[in-house]
Amino acid sequence: MTRRRRTLRILSAVLMTAGVLGLADAAVTLLWQEPVTALRAKLWQDDLAGQLRAVERAGPTPAELRLLARTGSGRARVAALARSWQRRTSEGAAVGRLEIPRLGLSTVVVKGTQPADLRRGPGTFERAPFPGAPGTAAIAGHRTTYGAPFRDVDQLRPGDAITLVMPYATVRYRVEGRRIVDPGDLSVLRRVGHDRLILSACHPRFSARKRIVVFARLSAVDPTKIRQSANLLKTRGDHPMKKA
Repeated sequence: MTRRRRTLRILSAVLMTAGVLGLADAAVTLLWQEPVTALRAKLWQDDLAGQLRAVERAGPTPAELRLLARTGSGRARVAALARSWQRRTSEGAAVGRLEIPRLGLSTVVVKGTQPADLRRGPGTFERAPFPGAPGTAAIAGHRTTYGAPFRDVDQLRPGDAITLVMPYATVRYRVEGRRIVDPGDLSVLRRVGHDRLILSACHPRFSARKRIVVFARLSAVDPTKIRQSANLLKTRGDHPMKKA
């Protein structure tokens, strides 16, 4: 066998292998999610989960505890902490955990919807309040890349549970319905007669032509985390509720 024929055979084998790998990647992306970005998202999610655990261990800041001391009911306290948490978190940082049993989804949510934010996980809209504050909370996520957290968001049905486990409270919603809208349609963010959550993703899959928006109505707010965090700080000998 001449050197030229050996070289051609090697080159042919390399090209065939590359073709097979390319087809495999396309098949995995079509049937599940894009594997390379999924691995990167998994690493980011592990880091974000660590961020959330650190925030929960730290509890409310002294300023937030002073705010709680002069705020009345449990719902009002949750809203006050939601606004404070939204102000003091930076873009791309972990803000809470989204759980959707119907989709088998449990993922860390970040602040922001810029491309760099959504590579790390589903992200909150800048113009929307955090869950627990009055109004329409909003979260966007990918359907085919970077872990594809919202890949099957179109499978949600009325009555399905959606839970946001935030550092200050657990906020629960029930799906009401869904709608397909243009990417620039901001009417979905408007405040209505009840507190709600929307989940937004590109539609159809593999296209950014439209957006699928799932609407969910607030069903319960559990402020237990507020009491637990405050008690934890008290046992450490801190007295943040006293005014300076």
